[in-house]
Amino acid sequence: MQSRDAIRSIKERLNIVDVVRRYVELKRNGPRWVAPCPFHQETKPSFSVNEDQGLFYCFGCHASGDVFDFYSRINGLDFRETLEQLAAETGITLERGPRDPQREGQERRQRSARQQMLRMYELAAGHFASALQSPEAEECVRYIEKRGLSDEIVQRFGLGWARREWQSLADALRRAGFDLRMAAEAGLVGQSSAGRAYDRFRGRLIFPIKSLSNQIIAFGGRIIADEEEAKYINSADTPIYKKGEHLYGLAQARRGIVTKGRALLTEGYMDVLTLHQFGYDNAVGVLGTALTPEQIKRLSGFASQMTLLFDGDRAGRKAALRSCEMLLTRGLSCSVVIMPEGEDIDSLLRGPGPEAFEALQAQAPDGLRFCVDVLKALAPRETVEWARNFLRQLDIPELISPYVSRLAAHLQLSEADLREGLASARGQRKDGKGPAASAVRTRQNIRDREIMMYAVRYPHRLRDMQEMGADLALSSDVARRLWDKLENFGPEESFHQLDEREKNFWCKCRGPEAAPCDNGEKELELLRQSLDRYYASAQASSLSAAMRANTGIGDFEADLDYLRALKETLEKGHEQS
Repeated sequence: MQSRDAIRSIKERLNIVDVVRRYVELKRNGPRWVAPCPFHQETKPSFSVNEDQGLFYCFGCHASGDVFDFYSRINGLDFRETLEQLAAETGITLERGPRDPQREGQERRQRSARQQMLRMYELAAGHFASALQSPEAEECVRYIEKRGLSDEIVQRFGLGWARREWQSLADALRRAGFDLRMAAEAGLVGQSSAGRAYDRFRGRLIFPIKSLSNQIIAFGGRIIADEEEAKYINSADTPIYKKGEHLYGLAQARRGIVTKGRALLTEGYMDVLTLHQFGYDNAVGVLGTALTPEQIKRLSGFASQMTLLFDGDRAGRKAALRSCEMLLTRGLSCSVVIMPEGEDIDSLLRGPGPEAFEALQAQAPDGLRFCVDVLKALAPRETVEWARNFLRQLDIPELISPYVSRLAAHLQLSEADLREGLASARGQRKDGKGPAASAVRTRQNIRDREIMMYAVRYPHRLRDMQEMGADLALSSDVARRLWDKLENFGPEESFHQLDEREKNFWCKCRGPEAAPCDNGEKELELLRQSLDRYYASAQASSLSAAMRANTGIGDFEADLDYLRALKETLEKGHEQS
């Protein structure tokens, strides 16, 4: 089944209320179902589900969409992953576009390779876990005991031991019938110049890394003795794993994050394990990379608040500053816990204890305050530049004003200067003609909104709207992009091509609180009248400009033609108004 048909069929077979109930305790409220929102921290029921329309909307954080959006957001998946999982759940087989035997063959080979790699990783995880129970693992077991990890944590996270032999895993994969060349592509083994396979992970404590589908997709390995080797090695990027897209422990922490409404974000494998052992089951790690937009996207599907845990050295503070900037500009809130000198999360919890950690969290500055404190050590010019650059990156316009006020107050800067820099960066006019230009933009925005509200509410009437010239009247890139998506993807699939801002607009037009879409003819006629007035006005403006350009060149007949046309246009506009 092609994607468009599959989407329709999945919606017919899956009730959005039944899916949401897997994660949220819904209560009936008239025609809607309500609950506290799972995507931001709150106690009041601002999260609303309309069963008839198949849409959800949060009046607090403005999360919105259909069953696909909810499932992808709550599980941190992209649309394709969501479509594949819900298709499998509902027994629907997916196809992609027109039949192309060559492309289909290539896709089958890729799927087959991915499935084989996943089976290899499953076998490898079992191999490492089994090795941890063997006599050769005594040194690794002693290390685990020294670090104070409980048997329950070892089991929950599937820790293992990579034997010191050069071909222990390679032999196990070969016996199971796997192609070692594919095992090399999957990052499980290396190959010598002579083509001989050898284990990449040897003599190390193994940390399996899981996807949100609970499949093992990578490993991290730590040496346990004083050896002249890298302390940690990690799986390289493969067809089933991109390290900048995943977080260590997220599969185990997802429920804790949703329950607590907050994620604890740290750097190392051991930090995550220690936090979970002490009851902080909402902790995840960034897998040895700087925090990435893809990781933020996955986390934001579970909570809108983060607590960042970083070392107190210069590198830790720099990493915390960058992470705060990325979270804040995407509309998420965060606080920053900086470890005391000489401490990490492991030593803190096992030494001073959870009480000391709780005290640090209680005193932790929010993300913007932390940024300000770090910036105070910079030169004033660098501080202003950082603040302006930060404001330019904000994804949510409603955040600009409060952030400008806070930054100006904390950094003792002029609020007007910060706004001026922001206006310049966004290309706003500063030539004295701003108010007039602003009024024109306001009228254009109202017209764009009027057109797109009807297009979203009645996407099957796009052809009627085109005949009226509605698409030609759109002035903003935002409106034109949304129109193109409706036109190119059709009423069913277009919703899943929208960005967050477009989905919010869609849900305001068609969501639980929107007016019913039962008066399309009357609404279309009102839109037609509005467009007629607009085109009459535009034509009058064009003719007036042409008259001004023509004045003084001695073409009397042309002047009369322009005047007649202008008179007719103005009269028509007057009749319609």
